[in-house]
Amino acid sequence: MSTGGTGVAAHEQLGPRHVAIIMDGNGRWAARRGLSPSAGHKAGVERIRDLIEACQERHIEVLTLFAFSSENWQRPPKEVELLMTLFHSYLRREARKMQEQGVQLRVMGRRDRFSPRLQRAIAEAEELTREGGNGTLVIAADYGGQWDIAQAARSLAEEVARGERSPESIDDKALGERVQLADLPPVDLLIRSSGEQRISNFILWQAAYSEFYFTETLWPDFGVEELDSALNAYRRRDRRYGGRSDGGLEAHA
Repeated sequence: MSTGGTGVAAHEQLGPRHVAIIMDGNGRWAARRGLSPSAGHKAGVERIRDLIEACQERHIEVLTLFAFSSENWQRPPKEVELLMTLFHSYLRREARKMQEQGVQLRVMGRRDRFSPRLQRAIAEAEELTREGGNGTLVIAADYGGQWDIAQAARSLAEEVARGERSPESIDDKALGERVQLADLPPVDLLIRSSGEQRISNFILWQAAYSEFYFTETLWPDFGVEELDSALNAYRRRDRRYGGRSDGGLEAHA
């Protein structure tokens, strides 16, 4: 992950500024090896460290990871407890290293359903890395895209109720300024591992013009080579944002 004022055109040429990943396949990875689901989740956590360094080297400014969805609370209680423990351990273990790397950590999503212990660990890790200027790691935890949009809409509705804005002032720009990650570059590339081809209620608003990349690779096996494959596929895409490239219809006939 990297920051710099090279401009949008330069970033488009080099690659995406903001990459988001749905980390999927830990359970299947473990099952294929005759291991417990916990082994798969632990192996999946180890992938994050390598990807942070790889993103820095490739001048990616923001890496957003879908770690725990709003729907994941429906999983077996023991698995949820394990995921919470791994999240807490990751924050405690990696925050200092991210501070040394100059990486800012942000956690997006609800926090009220986490234990007070985990809430403290999140706040402390964010504070420790707050001055990081070499990129941003966003961890989506207890996050859902529909919840995100609903929260943004509610905040605008409350302003209308207080007489601070008119209903006519609410448009896509106003809503876009209230969803999470609004202050970061738009998500350029959304990757999902494990072969599933859906976004599972992740960054529904922020991914409106993202390029999608789906890979059969299970998350614990998703390394730097797989990241580069996704980046190369991204560079071959013709991003038109609803417009049309030079040459008109003939160019796409």
